[in-house]
Amino acid sequence: MASRVRGCLLCLAVAAGSAGCAVGPDFKVPPAPDTRTFVADPQPAVTVAAPGIAGTAQVFAVGRELSSEWWTLFQSADLDRLIQSAVRDSPSVAAAQATLREARANLRAEWTGQLLPAGSVGAGATRQRLSPGALGIPAAVGGTAELFSVYNASVNVSYAPDLFGAARRRVEGARAAVDLQRDELLATYLALTTNLVTTAVHEASLRAQIAATREILDAETQQLDLTQRQLQIGAVARAAWLALQTQVMDTRASLPPLELQLEQSRHRLAVLAGRLPNASDLPEFTLADLQLPATVPVSLPSALVHQRPDILAAEATLHEAAAALGVATADLYPQLTLTAGAGFESLAAGGLFGSANSVWNVGGALLQPLLSAPQLAARRRAAVAAYEAAAALYRQTVLQAFQEVADTLRALEFDAAALAAEADAAAAAAASLSLSTRQYAIGAVSHLALLDAERADAQARLRLAAAQATRFADTAALFQALGGGWWRE
Repeated sequence: MASRVRGCLLCLAVAAGSAGCAVGPDFKVPPAPDTRTFVADPQPAVTVAAPGIAGTAQVFAVGRELSSEWWTLFQSADLDRLIQSAVRDSPSVAAAQATLREARANLRAEWTGQLLPAGSVGAGATRQRLSPGALGIPAAVGGTAELFSVYNASVNVSYAPDLFGAARRRVEGARAAVDLQRDELLATYLALTTNLVTTAVHEASLRAQIAATREILDAETQQLDLTQRQLQIGAVARAAWLALQTQVMDTRASLPPLELQLEQSRHRLAVLAGRLPNASDLPEFTLADLQLPATVPVSLPSALVHQRPDILAAEATLHEAAAALGVATADLYPQLTLTAGAGFESLAAGGLFGSANSVWNVGGALLQPLLSAPQLAARRRAAVAAYEAAAALYRQTVLQAFQEVADTLRALEFDAAALAAEADAAAAAAASLSLSTRQYAIGAVSHLALLDAERADAQARLRLAAAQATRFADTAALFQALGGGWWRE
């Protein structure tokens, strides 16, 4: 029996080795856009500078590789520790990892199920009663029913040679699904780290805005008290006092929304880190805790399509569609199935494995779809349309990616200019406050003028903090748009 089983398996192995070609399109990675720049006008090599750490000039290092831990460029130890723990504890990352494992297991199942022969080993015993009449022996001539047992043991193997590549295309599609889930995991990882950085920056900006708003409110409240005393002695009109009171109320009303946003930022930071919103061990971020990267790595346009997870995911989706088109094309052709079996069959259990009781079979079947041909042709047309849609979505994803890089490059350029202007305005307001303070000390200006200078200084610092936070956030957005440097890990 063993020799016959080996012979059957050998025949099927030869059939497997003689499988034909794979019909349908052979997938090729689309070429990168033929361009050397992200923006139409020349991109400045360096931005303008402004006073302060967050106002330093940024140098665009074109062609330099981005670090896989790009957030460390902001030089915040608290941010580094938070991101490390968040990547470890994030449910979104854990879900993406599990989905990737599922795709890999499905690929293994598809490979073994499609490309390897199927086999089974069986043994059985049957008790039967045979009717003589069914054999044409009338009871009148002595035919009597007989009871007997049948014992058997066998090995059966079947294989469908992949003559036109349907099985290989299915495995190819499963492999593309693994690539897609890997890219989705990278996208999840990149989104998580970017959201953590931008949320920390937003929190730092809100803290600065709240502090500046409270200083403005204090100055306006003192000015309102002084104006009220002047109103009581008839030194100012009631309209001036009412206008100032309205301004104080407006400033006071602006504080609760800012404080709410701060609390919501803390909640978001906790959830991103995989914790409950009431987590009390999160670091508190201020603008002083962050340092603007002086050198900004900028990938070459030709490399972007190989770095962005969303582009790679669109590429894997296109690959899946190409494989599905190959399967739909192969289904139009004849399907061949080979079978073989060997074993023993006997009426007595004791002599089952004797050489006289050996049995075997070899067979083949060829199936050509006829009545289902229109249905299969329609499915192929649908697969062609799906492939064309995936190709169009891939091109759209590439265009969107290049736009995001171009937008953030320009944003950093103009952010630097806006920050420089706000820094000049803040410096002027600070100089005005210093002068008003000295003049008030010698009685050259009124207390009201001094309060006006203090309020103007606080407002200038509020705008400056917002400009600093925008520059931090846009720098993180550029790193995200470039793909996050995961390929260096």
